[in-house]
Amino acid sequence: MIMRTVLRGLLLFCIALSSAAGQTVIDRIIAVVDKEIITESELRERTTLVAMQNRADPSNPDLRKQILEGMIAEKLILAQAIIDSVVVSDDEVAQALEQQLQNLIRQAGSERRIEEYYGMPISRIRREFRDDIRKQLLVQRVRQTREANLSVSRREVEEFFATYKDSLPSVPDQYELSNIFMVPKPDSSVEQRSRAFLRAILDSIKAGGDFADFAKRHSQDGTAASGGDLGWAKRGTFVPEFERVAFSLAEGGLSDIVHTEFGYHIIQLLERRGESVHVRHILLRLEKGAASDSATVEALRALRDRALAGESFADLARKYSEDEETKPLGGDLGTVTLDQLEPEFARVVEGLEEGEISEPNRVNLKSTYGFQIVKVRKKIPAHPMNLEDDYRRIEQFALFVKRNRKNAEWIEELKKTIYWEVRL
Repeated sequence: MIMRTVLRGLLLFCIALSSAAGQTVIDRIIAVVDKEIITESELRERTTLVAMQNRADPSNPDLRKQILEGMIAEKLILAQAIIDSVVVSDDEVAQALEQQLQNLIRQAGSERRIEEYYGMPISRIRREFRDDIRKQLLVQRVRQTREANLSVSRREVEEFFATYKDSLPSVPDQYELSNIFMVPKPDSSVEQRSRAFLRAILDSIKAGGDFADFAKRHSQDGTAASGGDLGWAKRGTFVPEFERVAFSLAEGGLSDIVHTEFGYHIIQLLERRGESVHVRHILLRLEKGAASDSATVEALRALRDRALAGESFADLARKYSEDEETKPLGGDLGTVTLDQLEPEFARVVEGLEEGEISEPNRVNLKSTYGFQIVKVRKKIPAHPMNLEDDYRRIEQFALFVKRNRKNAEWIEELKKTIYWEVRL
């Protein structure tokens, strides 16, 4: 919840968009792999983007060669996926495309900016890049299948460490952390008014009112402009309270008022295909004010005082914390380095000594926010990596190297059975 997350897949999507946007002249084909081609502009765009990400020189011929080899490897895996009849469903493609497109829109700031930059409406962008997303998913599926059971033995880890210990990075300062987290509660009168207003909307829709029109006028979600349409989604996409209701409705059915961490919803199921649903919703968010924040901060300060007076921090977390992932563990956040934390959280932790408990600090979440107090159970100073203290880290390095070696060997085997050529 508090750790930094990575928007996976966005880089490849940006590459696809950049490549398409850049192809305003006739491209030179520089490589052919089975039925796929790689063009000069695709390589140039990929090289530019990777160089930017890694602060490298895009004109470096070694970098260009390395990236071309990687693109050829992707095409070889795609060809093998087709030979092996690997498939991804239309729903999976639609979901991945929508997720990556929304990530891109968030970075750009709006749909309009994306449309202006690429000179086409969002609907056309979806059509243009659907096939690219399908290919990416096929490659990912094949790789995941091959790597699923790959592991390293203790002997392999020890041999890896003996070989590479002088080149392994030092371990930065590490912190064993626990937290108690609370979300400010809206004023009960505000909550009652929101439910009453949403009930009136629900009654109007049941009496024949237009769902999309009510969503456009009253929903406080980003989907309001599209009538509350959330598109197709598989199980696991929505928060549990929303998902339970969405999958229980009959097609065309309306839910009662549903409470989630986002606020209050009315949900309508438009269509269902197996384990995927197409739904729309109307959302009223529950606004919280200064009084709600103050009450939460004071509650956390009281718990901090109790812990400093000798009560078990873990017992207090189990009883009072609202972080459902760590609450059963006594608030245990595990062992982390500062670069694994959001910058604001890292600054709080960096100022604490072993055994100290922070003052309440704000935590921003996807749709809301909360406050937490954090205890540093143990601080492990920076040190050169060693097998006794850092076995798991070394194991991950060893697994990464083994995975790359196996993949390289596999690519060489694919080159013997699948047609490919470079036309430089």
